[in-house]
Amino acid sequence: MINQDPVIFGLLATIIGLIFYTSKSSHPIWQQIYRFVPVMVMCYVLPSLLNTFNIVDASLSELNTITSKYLMPACLTLLIISVDIKSMLLLGPKIVILFLLGSLGVIIGGPLTLLIFSKVAPETITWVGDGAAWKGMATLAANWVGGTANQIAMKEIYQVEESLFAIMISVNVIYSAIWMSFLLICANNAKAIDKKLGSDASQFNKLISVTEHNVTNKQTAPSLNTYMMMFGVAFGVTGLAHFGADILAPFFAEHYPLTEKYSFTSKFFWIVIIVTTVSIILSNTKVRELESAGASKVSTVMLYCLIANMGLQMDLTMIDDFPIYFAIGFVWLSIHAIVVIIAGLLMKAPVAYMALASQCCIGGAASSPVVAMAFHRSLAPVAIMFSVFGYAWATYMAWICAEMMRMTSH
Repeated sequence: MINQDPVIFGLLATIIGLIFYTSKSSHPIWQQIYRFVPVMVMCYVLPSLLNTFNIVDASLSELNTITSKYLMPACLTLLIISVDIKSMLLLGPKIVILFLLGSLGVIIGGPLTLLIFSKVAPETITWVGDGAAWKGMATLAANWVGGTANQIAMKEIYQVEESLFAIMISVNVIYSAIWMSFLLICANNAKAIDKKLGSDASQFNKLISVTEHNVTNKQTAPSLNTYMMMFGVAFGVTGLAHFGADILAPFFAEHYPLTEKYSFTSKFFWIVIIVTTVSIILSNTKVRELESAGASKVSTVMLYCLIANMGLQMDLTMIDDFPIYFAIGFVWLSIHAIVVIIAGLLMKAPVAYMALASQCCIGGAASSPVVAMAFHRSLAPVAIMFSVFGYAWATYMAWICAEMMRMTSH
């Protein structure tokens, strides 16, 4: 078995490179494969095969520590600094309210779903221990409010079992694909749906106008200087977060030991919180201009390294509790959808608003522009902006959701 970190990392890098190369291939076989299996899933599953078939021994590897302590905070930093709250507020109140309510639907949906299953089928769920359902659901909440980076962050905060995390990854992939397909069908029939619901399309037209004139990003050619600035910001904020966490975690552990159940004594918790807070502050400065040079693309490279490493820790033979979590995902997503639909109907919002607000939560920045462009091409920047904002507050919201689910489990 391969157990040298440089060799293991080289294998992961090669796998990621080959996946992205084949994903753009014109060969019909590859096109069919990636039609049904997203690139992100491939980057997670293929490394897991190295572990499942005993090709790689990652039990003593330091890669997990490196990715969680260095790449994770740096990745979050570059994702969050592009948030433009001022522009979002110019887009009209309805879509902002729907997006916030969509996120709220995810947050309250978690504990409500657990409450339902505690009455209907309590024996099918693990309630305590490292494999407790609420811990795995906390990672899914982070993904459905923000993205994969937030999901991995919550995994580290609550020390979720690899098998449970793998199940949550699968639940997310399946329902994200199903939900996006449904929303794309709605986009093809948007005018008919709006007419039947009596939606007010005037605000929708204004949104398109504002987007075209004020939101569209002007991309600049990246230079060595901008890449070095990204490097400095990403790992500078990471270093600051570690410095603060090394002070705050021991402080709470010594003076307020009871806060351990809220993760206040966890260094990684404070790393993520400090990174998120500092990055939001930086997003209101000229640092945000790094996004026009491709900061989010650099962070995506880090993200896929994280995903591949997470896959390496997973043994596919451990996945045996998927059906119950598939049911949990269905109920949870239904609660989110009901909240968005009811709010949209009450506000007479166009179906485009409801679809965009929902997909920015459930799908994130990777897929929300696809749904947005199905309604109108100028909505894509809005989708990206809402999705990136989701990255910024997902850690806070998922933590609140997790603690409510913890109380429900007791």
